Amino acid sequence: MPIVVDIDVMLAKRKMSVGELAERVGITPANLAVLKNGRAKAVRFSTLAALCEVLDCQPGDLLRWEADATGATEEAAEAAQARDA
Repeated sequence: MPIVVDIDVMLAKRKMSVGELAERVGITPANLAVLKNGRAKAVRFSTLAALCEVLDCQPGDLLRWEADATGATEEAAEAAQARDA
């Protein structure tokens, strides 16, 4: 997935544990781990806003876009495959 979640970076900068962040944001540590490890398919704006408030940062400090190895997003690759089929 070309969206990378950099919560670990902000946690290190703020010297905060995952458990403390989860508690202060109001989500379970398991759900925070899903987001932190890049396995989430979506994030609610309210959760993103709470993360930014607690970590005193901007959404761009937590999320960034990276091209995959071929330089295309997964959706573009899937669309090309469907078109060529």
